[in-house]
Amino acid sequence: MTRDEPFARFVVWTLTLLGFVAIYAPPLYLLGVSFNPSLQPGLPSPSEATLHWYAALAGERALLAALWHSLVIATGTAVAATLLSLLAALAYVELHARRATWFLVVVLPMFVPGVIQGLALSTILTRTGIKASALTVMAGHLLWAMPFAFIVILTSFAAVRRSFLMAAADLGASRWQQFRDVTLPLITPGLVSAFIFSFLLSINEFTRAFYLAGRQNTLPVVLFGKMNAGASPTIYAMSGAIFLVSVLCVGAIAVRALLRRPQR
Repeated sequence: MTRDEPFARFVVWTLTLLGFVAIYAPPLYLLGVSFNPSLQPGLPSPSEATLHWYAALAGERALLAALWHSLVIATGTAVAATLLSLLAALAYVELHARRATWFLVVVLPMFVPGVIQGLALSTILTRTGIKASALTVMAGHLLWAMPFAFIVILTSFAAVRRSFLMAAADLGASRWQQFRDVTLPLITPGLVSAFIFSFLLSINEFTRAFYLAGRQNTLPVVLFGKMNAGASPTIYAMSGAIFLVSVLCVGAIAVRALLRRPQR
C-alpha cells in the first residue's frame, strides 16, 4: 500500500458521504417535519413527535383521490414499460449491425426535458381530438419510464449466456421454449426491478402530468396546487408516506439481489 492510498480513500469516502447528504437531506427533513404537531414546518423534538397528521390524511378526500389516480396510472405505466422494454431488449439482443442505433432510438426520450415532452404531447393530442385523461398521462409517463426500464432489463441479459441457449437448442427446444425456460427465469429480477423503477418514476412525475392530466389530477399536481394555496401539514405527511414506501421498494430490490447472489 502506498502512502497516497489512505488519503485517496479518505477523499473518495468524504465526497461520497457529502453526495449522500445532499441527496437525502431534503426528503429526510420533509419526513421529520411530517411528525411535527404544530402548523409550522420545522423539526419537532423527540418528545413532541406525533402521527396526528398521518391520521388526518383519512379526511383529505382530494389527496386520497389523487393518490388512487396516481396508483392506477403508475401501475399501467409500469406494466406497459416493462413489457415494451422487454421486447425492445430482445430486439437489441437479436440485432447485430444496428445495435447502437436501436439503443439510441429507445433511450432518446430520456434526454427530452419533461416540459417540452409534456407540452408537445398535449398539443398533438389536442390537435387529434383526444381528451386529456389517465391514458394521456400514462402515455407521457411511458415515454419517460421506458428508457430506464429498457436499460435495467438489458443489463439483466448479462446473465443469459449464449451457451445456455445453444444447449437448449441441441436438446430440441424451440425459440419460444428457450425464452420461456432459459431466458425468462434468468432475467426475472431485471423485470421486477424495471417494473418497480417505472412505477416509482410514474407516481412521482409532475411535469408531464401537469400538461396531460384531465379533470382528475395526479398526486404531484395536487400537492403542487396545495403548496401554492398555503401548505397544510397533511402534505408533509403524504410526502413522508410516499418517501417511506419508495425506500421500502428500493430496499426490497436490494435485498432480493443480495439473496440471489451466488455464494462463493
